[in-house]
Amino acid sequence: MHDKTDIETGRRARWLAGLALGALALAAPAHAETLQGALAKAYENNPTLTGARAGQRANDENVPIQKSYGLPDVGVQASYDENVIVPGNSFNAPGRSLTAGGQLTVPLYQGGAVRNAVKAAKYRVEAGQADLRATEASIFSQVVGAYMDVIRDIAIVQLNQKNVAVLKTNLQATSDRFEIGDLTRTDVAQSQARLALAEGDLRTAESNLIRSRETYIKLVGDAPVDLQPPPALPNLPASAEDAVAIALNNNPDIDSANQLLKASDADIGTAKATRAPKVSAILNGGYNNYLGSLNSGVEGVSVLQETSSAAAGVQVTLPIFTGGRRSAQVRQAQSRSSQAIENYVAVERDVIAQTRGAYAAWQANERIIAATEQAVGANGLSLEGVRAENSVGTRSILDILNAEQEYLNAEVQLVSARRNSYVAAFSVLAAMGKAEARDLGIEGGALYDPEANYRRVKGQIWDWADDPKPQQVATDTKAVPAADATVPPAIDTALPQ
Repeated sequence: MHDKTDIETGRRARWLAGLALGALALAAPAHAETLQGALAKAYENNPTLTGARAGQRANDENVPIQKSYGLPDVGVQASYDENVIVPGNSFNAPGRSLTAGGQLTVPLYQGGAVRNAVKAAKYRVEAGQADLRATEASIFSQVVGAYMDVIRDIAIVQLNQKNVAVLKTNLQATSDRFEIGDLTRTDVAQSQARLALAEGDLRTAESNLIRSRETYIKLVGDAPVDLQPPPALPNLPASAEDAVAIALNNNPDIDSANQLLKASDADIGTAKATRAPKVSAILNGGYNNYLGSLNSGVEGVSVLQETSSAAAGVQVTLPIFTGGRRSAQVRQAQSRSSQAIENYVAVERDVIAQTRGAYAAWQANERIIAATEQAVGANGLSLEGVRAENSVGTRSILDILNAEQEYLNAEVQLVSARRNSYVAAFSVLAAMGKAEARDLGIEGGALYDPEANYRRVKGQIWDWADDPKPQQVATDTKAVPAADATVPPAIDTALPQ
């Protein structure tokens, strides 16, 4: 004989089995958000990424700045003086004067300082572009994690909601059977305790969902509404060795460290150039006009009120002794180059470890998924059996409650494993340098090209070529409503009864 609780348990078992298979693939309406759409929003609006782009544009300017030290320098100056008090013995002092002058300095030789400084700046531009790639991959990894966290936590809330509903039914059925003397007060107390714990677990799951949604808002700039199942990830490696081989050739952190190593070598040349002579060609000229205020001091004798001058020459500066400063600068640059070499090795080690670790996590979670799917099915059958055995008196209410809890735990573990597997697989792609906008088919307009700004400014020699006033690019989230724990109705994929 099956009571109300048995019927509800059978329905719950079929519902949970369906949810376990589709917890990360919730049905979505026509206007649902896709993972590609979320990544596109972050690509356009995430302040960490837009700020990194601005920082790279600033880095680009180091190339024209260093080039400017090898280009001609032109300057002019002018002054007007009014002698308010003229000394008593200065009979021919002018009362006023207008003075103007100019100078052209052309660097001819600087010992390779400019050439090496420009070379180092170019390497640092390339390092910055690699860092921008790394920032992009990092943001995308965080967005994927947040996206999958929301899907996972929605499923877990639904599981806990259903568990609370079933335990309420259990408690009611247990109370009814206690009233007719079929069960004891202990059975009722056990059902009450398990329901209270389940309600606490539901509150925790709802809190986790709110936190995941707020993290999503922070990263994407918009609320997560009706998230669709994520697409299959492309170009996943067949082995950890394959992943490492690709990462060593394509990881942006390794590329950046390599470019910084080259820049540090160029810095040594710049430091050595401080010992070399510097040769410059100089042309200057001046003009004075005393505005009719200059007199000869002799009655009837006039003097010129205007004078002008011009001179051209070559200036040679040869450092002789600077108290060891130049040798210290060379040694300092050499030590920094040694540091860059060691940093490259450290980055390479880190990338190898990250790649292997992410691959291992991905493979482990794939195995966990397979094992947990079996556990879900077995726990579902066990729950059905315990219910049936309770109806004939061979199982207690506590046995039923324990079976319910084991089934829920397996369901939650399955949902979490699916999330962890996807995130770990994306981390493998990120470590391989294959998790950037150009690799993922990001929706929207043209991709940001840092090289375009570098080409625009690298040859700029005009002193009035400012950019427009800086404007905010990333969107703020003040207008986005606070996240809540509301979830869509669970999809019951069980077969009709």
